[in-house]
This record gives sequence, C-alpha cells and structure tokens, in this order.
Amino acid sequence: MNHKAKVVVAMSGGVDSSVAAALLVEQEYDVVGMMLKLWTGECELEANACCTPESIGEARSVAVALNIPFYVIDAKDIFKQHVVDQFISSYQRGLTPNPCFICNQTVKWEYLLSKANQIGADYLATGHYAQIIEDEVHVYHLLKGIDEQKDQSYILAGLTQKKLCRTLLPLGKLKKNDVREIAVRYCFNVARKPDSQDLCFTGKSGYRAFLATYGSQEKSPGVIRNVAGETVGEHQGLASYTIGQRKGLGSGYKVPQYVISKNIDLNELVIGTEDQLGSKSFQVSQINWISGFAPTHPKEYWVKIRYKANPVLCSVEDINADALNIVVENKIRDATPGQIAVFYDDNEVIGSGVIISTEGE
Repeated sequence: MNHKAKVVVAMSGGVDSSVAAALLVEQEYDVVGMMLKLWTGECELEANACCTPESIGEARSVAVALNIPFYVIDAKDIFKQHVVDQFISSYQRGLTPNPCFICNQTVKWEYLLSKANQIGADYLATGHYAQIIEDEVHVYHLLKGIDEQKDQSYILAGLTQKKLCRTLLPLGKLKKNDVREIAVRYCFNVARKPDSQDLCFTGKSGYRAFLATYGSQEKSPGVIRNVAGETVGEHQGLASYTIGQRKGLGSGYKVPQYVISKNIDLNELVIGTEDQLGSKSFQVSQINWISGFAPTHPKEYWVKIRYKANPVLCSVEDINADALNIVVENKIRDATPGQIAVFYDDNEVIGSGVIISTEGE
C-alpha cells in the first residue's frame, strides 16, 4: 500500500490481541498498541484482571518484539461510570447486566476509538473472533468467527455501521490453535497463556462478594414466595439470585425449586418447580440493527441470550418503534431482564436488544 493505514490495536497482554497486532504488522499497517488501565476498586492490591502489572508488562514485551509504539491509557473513570456503576445499579434493580457488552460499546469503541482519533489512526483493531465484511453498497456486516468454540460475535452485536467501518478483526478467519501457533512462531511469552474467564473487575471472589462490598442493597433480606403467592422462606438480598438458580433457596421442599422471578418493588423472590421455569416469549428494547435499519418482519431468526447459550429459533414481532416481542417454540429456561438478546440470520449478526420483560406460557 502506498499510504500505510494507521491502526490502534487494543492490547490486553493476552495471546489474541498480541497475534492480532503481529498479523497487522505483517500486513504492513502502521500499528500502535494501546492498553486501557481500568478501575480496580478502592483496594488496588488485587488489580483488574484486564490490566494487571503482569499483563501490562506482557503487552509491552510484545510491542517491543514487533517494534511498535505502546501506550497505557487511563480509562478508570469512564470504565467506573459506564460499566461498574451500571453493573451495580442493574443488580440493585433486579436486572442481570452484561458488562462486557457495555464495555465494548462505551469504552473500547467510544473512549479508545477517540484516543485512536487523536493520533490520526484509521482503524481500531481487537483480538475478537468475529468477521466484518463490506458489501458492494458499502454496508458492513458482522459475521461469526470460523472457530465456533471461540466465536465472539455475540459480544460485538452492539456495534453500529459507524463503528464497524473503523474496525479490523484479524482473527475472524482463524482458529484458536492457529493463533497460539502464530504466537509460538513469534516467540511470544503469552503463547500458552490461559484465556480469561471471569468478569475483570469483580476479583477472584466473584460478583456476589463484589456486590456485597459495593452494592448498598445487596444484603436487604426479604420474603421468598412460591408461584401461588405463599410465603416459603426468606432471601438474603435479591442481587444474590439469578433466574433459574437452584442453590441457596433453603431446604425442605418436596421437589427442587428454582428462581422464577424477582419482584424489586416488593423485595420478593418468586420460586417454583422446573416445569414452571422459563419463557416462551420475551420483550426487548434498545434495539441495534447492524445494517442501520430494521429488516422486514415477520421473519424467523436465531437468538442467543447469553454469550455461551445455544441459539434458539424465534420469530420477531414489532411492539412499537422502540421494542420487539420475541417468540420461541420451546421455553427459554432463563431469559432475564437486563440480558442481551442477539439475533442471527445463519452466521450473520442481524442485531441486538436488551431484554426488558418475559412471559411464560
């Protein structure tokens, strides 16, 4: 290329972003590595898993090996405001949020992209396993990565045309084993580094312990009722429970009990049997159609309500300009307000929305 396009790679100190940077250097982009320093809580002894001193050192060593600039960007305040505070608030309102989804929208593809703009970068690149394809009329399409076990298109379904046209995903056509082998070829120390599994900011104790520390309503006890409205016990704070949960509901029941719903206004937990659990329809708002416009309805799509959930065939019905009703043939066991529903047409992501309510039979 005559003019080297400049691309900022969001580096984490992991194998995926390291190889993404290496591949872009091979393709003769002008590559700059950037790592976000995120909020770690009042106690800095246990750093955010996304930006530990070790991870920063590993990312910097990769940048040195590739002979590219590397910067650590302070994103503590924006991450705290848009991700952590919303996470706490959502649980206090009885919702089950997806902080990684929100982080991609408001931190990586807003704040980090703004930093990329400041240095005149053309693109932002990440190590996500997904694909972006531009068609003949310059519409950008988000597709699954070819590695079905690592596909991360779900977590990117909040991106818009404005963001997709500025995004490069070098790993979309690779499998994880191939990525690790590339890292070995480059002699990266992170070649065999395990993948991160947990929320980056909650620490090793998990989200319940985190909410107990930072969520003021976490330990507000209340009544447990069955679906018939009978009082059967006491809960220890609604934020400690999720739809479909079985453990922690007490003993003495003739058949296993599961969390069916949470009534925030009354601070009540509703439990029932397994056959009482699940929804055949749910409603979503905050719709993002990847193409920029709503597809023609009615049409069947595949829907996922969690990153690792199996896709379920569904029909999509308009409620109004801002909300959709999603109907599935078989009950979805644990559709929960606050979760993200992502719609697929075969291997392409069509759009996403936030679940706002559910219905049973």
